[in-house]
Amino acid sequence: MTTLSFYQLFRLLQHHRELSEKRDPIYEANKAAKWLVGISFTFMIAYMLMFAVILAMGANESKTLTSPEFIMAAMPVILLIDYWFRYISQQTPAQIVKPYVLLPIPRYTTVDCFILRSLFNWGNTIWFTILIPFCMMSVLFSYGLLTSLSIMLLYYIITLADSQFYSITRTLVINKMLWWILPIAASVLLITPGLILGFDDFFIFYSNIGTGLENGNIIPHVVALVILIGLVEINRRVQYHSIWDELGKQKDTSPKTIHKLSFLERYGDMGEHLKLEVKSLLRNKNPRKSFISSIAVIVVISLLITFTEVYDTSFMTNFWCIYNFVIFAVMMLVKVMSFEGNYIDVLMVHKENILKLLTAKYYFYCGLLILPFILMLPMVFVGKWSIMMLLSYGLFTAGFQHFTIMQLAVYNNKKIPLNEKFISKGGVDNNYIQMLEVIGTFIIPITLIQILETFLGTTYAWFTMMAIGVGFIAAHRLWLRNIYNRWMKRRYKNMESFHI
Repeated sequence: MTTLSFYQLFRLLQHHRELSEKRDPIYEANKAAKWLVGISFTFMIAYMLMFAVILAMGANESKTLTSPEFIMAAMPVILLIDYWFRYISQQTPAQIVKPYVLLPIPRYTTVDCFILRSLFNWGNTIWFTILIPFCMMSVLFSYGLLTSLSIMLLYYIITLADSQFYSITRTLVINKMLWWILPIAASVLLITPGLILGFDDFFIFYSNIGTGLENGNIIPHVVALVILIGLVEINRRVQYHSIWDELGKQKDTSPKTIHKLSFLERYGDMGEHLKLEVKSLLRNKNPRKSFISSIAVIVVISLLITFTEVYDTSFMTNFWCIYNFVIFAVMMLVKVMSFEGNYIDVLMVHKENILKLLTAKYYFYCGLLILPFILMLPMVFVGKWSIMMLLSYGLFTAGFQHFTIMQLAVYNNKKIPLNEKFISKGGVDNNYIQMLEVIGTFIIPITLIQILETFLGTTYAWFTMMAIGVGFIAAHRLWLRNIYNRWMKRRYKNMESFHI
């Protein structure tokens, strides 16, 4: 039997991943959506280039910090953005190695290949969009090529370490929600100098790294490299043990408390589907974790806005109010029909069962909006927000936002497991249609409200948003029927994809 080298195995697994993406049920739909994602990515690159110019101008005009010190002072902010942005797009190796772990190859080899793949991902080079223009404008001609390369190399090592830390924490968080303490604690630790020394001294604290780079000091690189190697070793062990814990798990046969929810029985079939939504959150790990995460995000944001002044500007006020209302939709409703793919055959037994399911789901998520409304009332009590703003944005979310996101019911033909965490295929590869829908739920309303406030004033803008929401709520039976009819035209294709 021929033994494959690590490089050959890496190339083979890379080829398998490419084939897997092409065989994905949503591959054809994603090909079209990727063009829109590419356009959005182009705009993001343009903004980053603009930001690079702003940073370079700030460094050139600074009288207290040199250019290397200036860019290193910005390092903790960039590092935090890099880490939290990865939750949108990056998957952990443990989520994609199930087909390979039982093959006769060394036990860590498969995990090592995917960790290596994640290290050399193009996403880890995105910050060069800022670093290269900055170094050319502010560092190269003043401090030379070696200092410029030193800065970019250090940033690259730090970004790779950030990717490994993300992979570790993402895997641990999927396993237990309590592990959210780790990335939050790390983020607080990173900004601790600012909390202790003050805002100005915070940047001076990290600028000392830039001082060392000016003098050719390689200690920052060595320290960053040691941290990277340590995180890679921790990551490979976390990923491997996570996989085998999931593969070797035993079914929980302990008695369960049955919640009958008898008060919903008076609503007939609609009540039964509402029971299904509630019991799905109570009994299944993945929906329940999404629900708990949504509540935690709303609570944290509400507390920040109530007790601090950091988000008191007009734009941020609008953004966070819209965000809090739509958080349940972007974290849970965006997966409409994906969890149901686990029992889609049962749902097809009776006529128009899918329509009743979609209607019940819409009512359920409209009802959930009461929770963020209540949690945001303290902002009204302290005089920061208006009750009219809460009502208008809540109704807009119940109408237009839910209308937009529920269109995904037609295109979500990829089953997401209800309880499995790491090794299932569902939800592994990025669904670009979902990504565009989520982006749209933030961009469209905030753009609309800014335009309305500019031309109509705040009060009339709120009434307009409210009118739009009420209009879509009043017409919900029509557009839900439209979604159902389109789903039925694709039912055989979707059901076949659910069984893959």
